[in-house]
This record gives sequence, structure tokens and C-alpha cells, in this order.
Amino acid sequence: MSTVAKAKGFKHTKPGLWLSVGTTAFGAVSIVKDIRRANGEHDTLRLINALAGAAALITGTAMLLRELKQLGDDDVLLG
Repeated sequence: MSTVAKAKGFKHTKPGLWLSVGTTAFGAVSIVKDIRRANGEHDTLRLINALAGAAALITGTAMLLRELKQLGDDDVLLG
């Protein structure tokens, strides 16, 4: 198996999914900063943009966690 194929397969492993969840958490920091800036400047459009980003972040994290759970359900050793 080539290195590229191994790297693509890593995304669908538990460590790869946990890494994705961790990276998503760093995105949350940026969204919190955007929300605070929008509130400070009373910028409604920036606030809407930040809230839409937060919704996407929450949805993406939920999908990653669902995939992690499915990997756990498929693992015979985990029960």
C-alpha cells in the first residue's frame, strides 16, 4: 500500500477521527473570538456569520463523533 493510500485511510481510523475532533475544537476558539468581536462592534452581519460557522462546527463534530461510535460498534474487542 502506498503512503498516499495509507494517509487517506488514516481519516477513517479512531486516531484520525480524534485528530479531526481536536482540530475542530481549535476552530471553536476562532468562532468565539468572532462572536466577541461582533458583539463589541455591534456588527449584526459578523455575528450571523459567526453563528453560522458555529452551527457548521457543531454539525461537523456531531458527525465525527457518530463515526467514532460506529467504529466502536464494529470493533469486536470493545463489545
